[in-house]
Amino acid sequence: MPPSDLDKIAAIDDPYLLLRVATERLNAAQQEVTELARLRRRVIQELHAQGMSYAQIAEKAGLSRGRIHQIRHTGPAPEGAFLGTGAITVATPLKQEADNARPVVAVEDVAASKRLEDLARGLGLTVELEHVPLTGQIDLNRPGLIVICGPRLSPIMGALYESDPVLEWVKDGAWTLRDSRTGTVYRSGSDSAPSRPVDYAYLGRLARPDGQGNVLVFTGIHPQGTLGVVHLISTEINTLWGQVADRRFSCVIGVEYDPRTGEPVKAELASPLYRHDED
Repeated sequence: MPPSDLDKIAAIDDPYLLLRVATERLNAAQQEVTELARLRRRVIQELHAQGMSYAQIAEKAGLSRGRIHQIRHTGPAPEGAFLGTGAITVATPLKQEADNARPVVAVEDVAASKRLEDLARGLGLTVELEHVPLTGQIDLNRPGLIVICGPRLSPIMGALYESDPVLEWVKDGAWTLRDSRTGTVYRSGSDSAPSRPVDYAYLGRLARPDGQGNVLVFTGIHPQGTLGVVHLISTEINTLWGQVADRRFSCVIGVEYDPRTGEPVKAELASPLYRHDED
């Protein structure tokens, strides 16, 4: 019988290497347990939504009805998988507002990433934060990646957005979002006359360049839109998960915000929610 991972780790002679490897394996095992619990709860919910009673599910699965009820009410929520599974990485762009100035992250991007991090941790996910450098270079071919960045700050992100079959970013004096299906153009209220405290944002899950997975991406035309997307995800993640699960999609989010603080007061779908596998 081949040795198990535990046997291999226990056989490591270097105590410091053993400590590091055991810690890494334990972290991976804990993530796997979390995602298995999420998957189990998701399956029960889906079977019940299809019309099966909990007693029937218990009988078919060889578990007690009490155990099924316990699984249904404990463990990480299935909708957390809208953001990813296991460990996710949230990337926000660095900006340089003036020549020779130190690169900074916009206050709104910091707030957006922190709020998303808090939401993800509450859903049982592990979160790491990183920055898209000033060059805009970012490796998109990684699992569990969420990027809060538009096409202006990253040519790589610009190319990714161009893969969307329905929505597109258009530079027409100011940046706008255009729905190629309906012809609708979404222009920020701050770029209109008279100015209005309304912004629009892109939210979608697009194919990685290597075709081996997806990337969740979003950004507002202006920072207020970015905050609005996080507000929508935080309040409607269960609905979003029910509509698209972990499949590819895109939509435009309309955001009304407080002109004094920039904080969103309302965020909702402004376009249809396009499922790319139905196009």
